[in-house]
Amino acid sequence: MSVLNNFQDWKNFLNERVEQAQGVGMDKETINDVAYQLGDYLSKEIDPKNEQERLLKELWDAADEQEQRMMAGLMVKLVHGGQNRQ
Repeated sequence: MSVLNNFQDWKNFLNERVEQAQGVGMDKETINDVAYQLGDYLSKEIDPKNEQERLLKELWDAADEQEQRMMAGLMVKLVHGGQNRQ
């Protein structure tokens, strides 16, 4: 089963990748940049597999680059349990 078939699986997968990135010393800005690149790729190349992903794609497609970067940062914050809050 693909992590894209279930939104909770996707969030868990993304959280694990954030933790790995932090473990190798990536800073918050770099992680958010990678999340933006991943979001852009998913929006252009992958068909949404559930309602949550479809909503995220529609929001992503409606947003400008600055808003997309904000969405990527919010996804990182969401999946990482708000640990990035200051």
